[in-house]
Amino acid sequence: MNEKIASALPLAAMDEIPTPNSDAVTITGLVKERGRITGYQLSDDRIVSREEGVSMAKAGQIRGVGVAHKKETEYLKSIPDGTESNNLSSLPTVN
Repeated sequence: MNEKIASALPLAAMDEIPTPNSDAVTITGLVKERGRITGYQLSDDRIVSREEGVSMAKAGQIRGVGVAHKKETEYLKSIPDGTESNNLSSLPTVN
């Protein structure tokens, strides 16, 4: 598959790609319950709920993510940048 098309597909699945503020944090870990993401650990060591993370991302407070939805639930997705190690699915699970 053409690399340009491959990177465009994940972007098309996002509802919104907010512009991050200059002091935006990154997501460093995932909080999970029964395999589902319920929150995010941030680079400033805060842990926020999934809903808080979505609100923060929309406000430009989290870098490297876009907002998508499945049915009525909004969630964050990594913005494709060619680096697998910073994809949300590659991040560690934290408590």
